[in-house]
This record gives sequence, C-alpha cells and structure tokens, in this order.
Amino acid sequence: MAKNTLHCAFCGRSRDEVKILIAGQEGHICENCVEHAREIIDQELTAKEEKAKSSFKLTVKKPIEIKKFLDEYVIGQDDAKKVLAVAVYNHYKRLQQKNADAKEAEIEIEKSNIVMVGETGTGKTLLAKSIARLLNVPFAIVDATVFTEAGYVGEDVESILTRLLQVCNYDVSAAERGIVYIDEIDKIARKGDNPSITRDVSGEGVQQGMLKLLEGADVLVPPQGGRKHPEQKLIKINTHNILFICGGAFDGIDKVIARRVQTNTIGFNVDKELQESRQKNLLRFVNATDLKQFGLIPELLGRLPVVTHLDPLDAPTLRLILTTPRNALFKQYTRLFEMEGIKLSIEEKVMDFMVKKAMEYKLGARGLRSICESILTDAMYEMPSAAVKEFHLDLDYAQRHFEKSSINFLKVA
Repeated sequence: MAKNTLHCAFCGRSRDEVKILIAGQEGHICENCVEHAREIIDQELTAKEEKAKSSFKLTVKKPIEIKKFLDEYVIGQDDAKKVLAVAVYNHYKRLQQKNADAKEAEIEIEKSNIVMVGETGTGKTLLAKSIARLLNVPFAIVDATVFTEAGYVGEDVESILTRLLQVCNYDVSAAERGIVYIDEIDKIARKGDNPSITRDVSGEGVQQGMLKLLEGADVLVPPQGGRKHPEQKLIKINTHNILFICGGAFDGIDKVIARRVQTNTIGFNVDKELQESRQKNLLRFVNATDLKQFGLIPELLGRLPVVTHLDPLDAPTLRLILTTPRNALFKQYTRLFEMEGIKLSIEEKVMDFMVKKAMEYKLGARGLRSICESILTDAMYEMPSAAVKEFHLDLDYAQRHFEKSSINFLKVA
C-alpha cells in the first residue's frame, strides 16, 4: 500500500476496500466502522434505560409494615404515621390499577394528597426522609420557601418536578409514579384570610401555580431549572399519579383552632379538666377551615384532602429520642467518639438535664441536638489530640459547659 493511500483510522482498510470513507480533521472512518459504532451506542443507551427503570421496580409494602419501619426512626406520632402509611399504600394500589381487568378499571381511584401540621422539631421532615429510605418509587423533598410566581426572582413551581426527574435519572415514566414532599408549605400562606389587593408573588401566587401540579395535569418541566437555561428543551410530565405530601409548622394556628373549639368558655357547668386537656394539644383538632384562615387558598386545600397533625414532644418522648431510634443522638455521638478510639459513657442525670432544657426552649428534637453540641464541643475539640481512651460525661461537666454556651442565653417563652 502506497504511503499516501487513504485508509480508515479504525479498521485500517484502504480507500479501495470500502464504499465510503468519511474524512475528519486528522483521520478517516469507513461506513462499516460507523455502523458498528451506532450499534454500540444503541446497546449502551438501552442498557442505561433498563438500569434506570429496574431501580424503581414496584414493591408493595402493607401499611403495618410501613409504620413499623417508621417506628425505627421516629418516636411517637402514631396518627401521622398511620395516615402516611395508608396514603403511600393506596398510592401503590393506584399505580397497579392499570393492570387490573376492564371491569375494575372502570372505577378510577383518586389520589389523596396530604398536609401535615406540627410544631418545629416534631419530626415532619424526618418522617419524609424515613419514608424515602423505604420506598421503591422516586421520592423528592423540596422546600416551598424558594418558589415565587412565574416571572419574578426565585424558582418556578415546575422546578418541583425537576427535582423528581433528577432523582430518577430523567426517566419520565418513573417520575410520573413518584412521591414529592413539599416542606415549609405554611411559608407560602397569604398574610390574611382575605384575597390580596396587591401582588403576593411568594405567597398566594405560588399557591395558584401549584394547583395544576397537585390536581393532575400535563406539565412542561425544564430539566435543568427554568431561569438559568432558557434555551433548553422542556419535558412533558403528567402529574396524575404523583402523590404530594406537604408539611409545615403553621406557627400561630393554635390560636385559630382555640377560637373554633372555644377553649376559654366560662360558667358554672364548664368542664375545666376537658378545657385543659384540649389546650395542651390543640393541633389534634386542626382541619381545612383552620388552614384556610391561616392563609392557604380554598382551591389548594381542595387538592389536599387529608389533614393530619404531629403532637408536640413531651419530656418522655424527648428522653426516648436521645437513645431509642436507629439514628438516636447518643448513638451518633458514641460513634463519633469511637472513630477516635474513645469510649463514651453518659450518666442518666445528664439525659434528664438535656430533656429539661429542651422543654424550656421549646425547640423540639432539634433543640436536643443544639444542647448536645453545646455540651460536647470542647470534648470533641480537645480529645482527638489527647491520649484518652475513655470519656465519662457526668452532670457536673454537662452543667458547666452548658452555662458557658450561647444557647444558655436564649430567652425562655
């Protein structure tokens, strides 16, 4: 073969041995190698699609099994767990309905979106994250505080589905049977019960934008977010089979509930014990009317038919949170010290001290974490550099370090 004869850079065939020789910047490729390359690309893409779909193969869990799993991570909140377990199980059954016979398919089961009401630190987000560990469907957690009405600074509500797409590697069929948890839903409430005469772009405007998502409709979703990449091709997703779970603290809604259930009635025939028991946990009486007065629009509430609550954490529950769950606080700190070769032991009185302070500051389980950090920060700073094999945390050490910390200066309500 002559020195200057053209040939394929992949297989080495000369120009005379092939039908077409395509020229590149520094070489050539023949039609046979192009065909082989196309086959390889098709095989790889098909394998990736099958892998993405197989990772979300539907596995049905009964409500009791779902609640039992949640019990390992979240202490108490039995009512909220039951509501979530039933909603998730019914979501599985809705997805399987399309495989039923024609007679059964005539009755279309509607989805039951949920709104959870509970004080900060009671476990709303933890419940959502725990369910995400268990489920074999795409699950995304988004924050409602970042959304604004379309055209304003912030994110569009369609980016809720962008997160869901990213979780399932942009597999649209998998995303269309997923579950979305929208946190801080109370932060998009309008400021009063009356419709606003001015634009409420981060409140009522967001609620109106969410209506079609919750109801079930074909939504055009920007796969990389809408504001930063306006030239991208939109992906169409049908939200009819996507379950939405919303959670929020709804700070101040207890006053709305108190007015409705009349806890301040006076007179000779009033049952004082009944009134006091009601006032301890008013959230258990929450309903859609209270949420409407708080600032959620009626159209949104109509698409969130299930309303449940999370109980405020009492002292015994906080005590269990320190030691009982699979990811309990003391188990985490014990593991942190073990990684440094230090054995951590904690007195029972220290646990009671932490629970007492957490009840004073009313910060829920997150308050426990802050208190633990304030007490153990000095130990975690000094001991990795010291030749110490054991650390015993007693009440005197805990009180001294807590009094020095900034959290001790919080004003108690």
